Amino acid sequence: MSDEQLRWRFYTTPVHDCSYLADQKATTLFLDPTITINHNMSGFLADNGFRRSGSHYYRPHCQLCNACTSIRVMVNHFQKNRSQRRVWNGNKDLTVQSSTPEFTRERYRLYRRYIKQRHSDGDMFPPSPQQFCDFLCQDSGFTRFYEFRKDQKLLAVAVVDYLPSGLSAIYTFFDPDFHSRSLGTFCILWQIEETKCLQKNYLYLGYWIQNCSKMAYKARYIPQERYINSEWRTT
Repeated sequence: MSDEQLRWRFYTTPVHDCSYLADQKATTLFLDPTITINHNMSGFLADNGFRRSGSHYYRPHCQLCNACTSIRVMVNHFQKNRSQRRVWNGNKDLTVQSSTPEFTRERYRLYRRYIKQRHSDGDMFPPSPQQFCDFLCQDSGFTRFYEFRKDQKLLAVAVVDYLPSGLSAIYTFFDPDFHSRSLGTFCILWQIEETKCLQKNYLYLGYWIQNCSKMAYKARYIPQERYINSEWRTT
């Protein structure tokens, strides 16, 4: 840890309702948002269990619960299972384009439909252009939007941070009308392959919670490491 990192300030939120587990209370640890985070600092935070949301870096800090577990896929050892191979092959007709994290009407329309149909019970509902920008369009200098298209039609967007040891999957949203394509799964598989191409080791998937059905999909990408008691352990 550098001298600069030793001077970082962190703040805890008041106790609040947990977003993932019913009848549970939560506390969150935030890095001081006035601190400018560069590429290497972001990697250091990810390696210590932090997650980025907009301009904020945070980590669960609950006193009586440790259900939230930061996970990362060991991409160089990952092998697609039968279901994942089917999804991968079924989306080979999509084109992928990298762009800067900016607001466009096309991206926002897709995001709004996705949130309304898939996450109307979540913290991001109701969506708004300002919320979209605050959440996804913070240009850190190491963030990219990957657009997935079929015949020029935008089907999905994966928001990704480049870290020293890999990629961090910040958020993915997609067209809910194309359910048969399993676009969420495909976007993760694509990010795993992109991490390999970059000769990096990990795809960071954020937090996994064993008893949260919305998080169950993250356990399907193995082998992976989980951040438990301040160290990464292989599962």
